[in-house]
This record gives sequence, C-alpha cells and structure tokens, in this order.
Amino acid sequence: MTLQAHLEKVLAKGDKAFVPYIMAGDGGLATLKPTILKLQQLGVSAIEVGIPFSDPVADGPTIETAGERALSHGVTLKKVIAQLTSFYDDITVPLVMMTYLNPILAYGIDAFALDARLAGIKGLIVPDMPYEESDVIHPALKQQNIALVQLVSLTSPPERVKKLAEASEGFIYAVTVNGITGERASFASQLAEHFAELKQVSSIPVLAGFGISTPEHVENFCKIADGVIVGSKIVTALLEDDWSTIEQLVQATKKIEAL
Repeated sequence: MTLQAHLEKVLAKGDKAFVPYIMAGDGGLATLKPTILKLQQLGVSAIEVGIPFSDPVADGPTIETAGERALSHGVTLKKVIAQLTSFYDDITVPLVMMTYLNPILAYGIDAFALDARLAGIKGLIVPDMPYEESDVIHPALKQQNIALVQLVSLTSPPERVKKLAEASEGFIYAVTVNGITGERASFASQLAEHFAELKQVSSIPVLAGFGISTPEHVENFCKIADGVIVGSKIVTALLEDDWSTIEQLVQATKKIEAL
C-alpha cells in the first residue's frame, strides 16, 4: 500500500493522521526497533525517521542535538537502512525518511531507492532539495514506489503553493511557522485561511508540522488539516522515556471534528 493510501485509510475511519518524528540512532541504533514497535502499538499513522546529518538546515536545537548524539554513536544512512531492513517484517506502519541530499548522492541514488524500499520506506523528505531540482532523485524513487513529499512554507506565493501541491506525493508537509523546527507557544492567526487554500489545491492529505508540541496544538491543527507531524516534543519525550506524553499526543487525533 502506498503512503497516500495508508493515510487516506486513517482519514476514512474519521481519525486524523499522527506522524511522530524520531532521530534514528539517538541513544544508539539498537533503540530504533523498540521505538518504532512501541509507536506502532500506540496507533501512529506513519513514522518520520530522521537521519543525522552534520550540517542540518531546518532543524531546531532539540533535533540538532539529537542528531549530534546519533552521530556520536556512528550512525549513518546506510546503517539506519540496514537496521530497518533487519526487522522489516515487524513494521506495520509506513516509514517516511527525512534526510539531506548529500548522503543520498554518496549512497548512490538508485541503490538508495532500492534499499530504502526494502527497508519499508514509503516516503522521503529532502529539506535541502528545492522542488526544481527534484528530478535528480525522483525517477529512482518512482521506480521503487517511494513518495517524494514536498514542504510548503507559509511564505510561498499562491502559484508556488499550487505547483508544490501538484508535485507532492504521499502528503503535503505544510510548515506552520517561519523558521526552524522546535516547540512553539503560539502560531500565526492566518493559519486556518492558509490551510483552507492549501486543501483546496491539493488532492492528497495535508499534514501540519513544525512547533506542534501539546495535545491542544494537535487538536487545533487537526481541525484545519488532515493530521500533524510532531518532532521536537517526541524527541524529548523519547530521551526522557516519557511514553505517557507521546500517548496523549497520539490520542488527541482521535476525537477531532473539522471546522
């Protein structure tokens, strides 16, 4: 089943999608399997698996520090893919990989796409690759049925939003703040209007991400979007072994009525 089909199945049940972000190898590669299996058990819709990178552009301090911890354990893109492949049969939710372009090029584009599929990767996010340059990797991903997810920022003009919405696969990653990832206390007042316009031009699910850190945030965004991606709060909760916080965030997607 494709990433889009998985998410649409969640929405068809009346729930909204919940996608936690995890930094692969934070705490060592051995943590990857138990973390993914526990998140599955809590009922997440998909899992975004971040690959540590020495020069991240979109990460806030929480995720950047998690990446540094993972790098200190010698975690690489190849090692993460090998680890995921080792328990492929236990994975029941789609995995969406978030990595930068250089590691993919170093891996070899065709080899990466094939190995990613065999590891259970259904979608890919490459934050430092503009849509205009996506042809570099898109054909190889398409061959392996891996969705290339596009990020849409708040500052994108309407014509670009439409172009990105048409190009995105799996879901649209709608960025909710200007700037880097990280927990936020408040969000811009025009977000409802922005999401309404985005959903109007999109034929695939629209998920909100960046800064979402409380059950109230989740509920509010699920009223205007098809679901949420939560990163920094999840990374912190995993570091502290705080599964009750994660469970509360997941449960906040289960009782939503759209505005």
